[in-house]
Amino acid sequence: MADETRAEQRVRRRGRRPARPDPGSGPVGAFADRLWRLRQEAGDPSYGEMAGRLRAAASKSSLAAAAQGRTLPSWETTWEFVRVLAVDRLGRDAADVEKEWREHWTRARAAEAEDAVAPPAEAETPAPQPRSRRHLGAATAAAVAAALAGAALTVVVLDRKPGGGDAGATPAVAALPDRDDSRFEGDITYPDGTLVPPDSSFTKIWRLRNTGTVAWANRFLARVNETPCQAPQAVPVPQTLPGETVDIEVPVRTPGGPGRCKIYWKMADEQGRTLFPMKRPIFLDVRVGKG
Repeated sequence: MADETRAEQRVRRRGRRPARPDPGSGPVGAFADRLWRLRQEAGDPSYGEMAGRLRAAASKSSLAAAAQGRTLPSWETTWEFVRVLAVDRLGRDAADVEKEWREHWTRARAAEAEDAVAPPAEAETPAPQPRSRRHLGAATAAAVAAALAGAALTVVVLDRKPGGGDAGATPAVAALPDRDDSRFEGDITYPDGTLVPPDSSFTKIWRLRNTGTVAWANRFLARVNETPCQAPQAVPVPQTLPGETVDIEVPVRTPGGPGRCKIYWKMADEQGRTLFPMKRPIFLDVRVGKG
C-alpha cells in the first residue's frame, strides 16, 4: 500500500483480520468472496479507511457486512465498496466496472431467490398432492414477475358491438409503464468547499427536479455515512409532481474543532427502500474552521 506508512500498516494488522467468506456456501458467499478478493487486490485497506479516507458513501459496518457472506448487500453498498477500490484505487473505467459488478450482483440476487423458494431435499418422493389455491397463486405470480422482468407488455382491446358481439380484435400497445426518475439541479446554499465556523448551525438546501412520471409522496433522504457534523438520519422530501422542482433542507451542526464534513444521502420511500440506486448520492461538503 504505497500511500500508507509502515506504522499505519502495523496498527491495522494488529487488529483481528476478518475471515474470508466461503465461496462454496452459496451465491451470497460466492459474491462476498468476489468482494473480498477485490479488496485484497486493492491493497487490503481496512473498512474504516474505505469509509473514511477513500470516501465510500457507506458506513464501515455496511462495508464489512458486505464481505462477510451472510446476506447479500444492497446494490448501493456494493457499488460504493467496488467504486472506491476498483475505480478510485485501481484506476479502472467506471462504466465498465459498474456494468461488470451489476451483472455479478444481479446474478447473485437471482440465485439467492431461487435458493429461497427451492423445496427441501427428501429421501423419498412423496405421493403427489393437490396444489392449494395459495400455492397456485404464488407460482403464477412468480411466472408473471419473470415475464415482466424481460419484456414489455402489450394488450389486445376487443371492440364490442352494442349487442354484445365482437366487432373484431384491435391490437393496441399499452401505455408505457410509470417511470420514476430525478435530476440534481444544484446547491441553493453552502456550495461544496464552503468554510463554516466551528460549533455553529446552518441549513443546507439542494434543488431536485422530478423528471419521471411518478409523483413523489411520503419520501425522504436517508443518510448513509457518518461525519463530525451533526445532521438528521432522515430528511423529508416534500410532495413533488412530475416536472416540478423541490428544495430540500437539512439542518447541520458543526463540531467544536476544525475539520471537514461530507455527508451523503439517498432518496428512499416510506418503507425505507432505496430509490435510484444507480445514481450518485446527494451530499454536502463543507470545511469547518475559522476564516
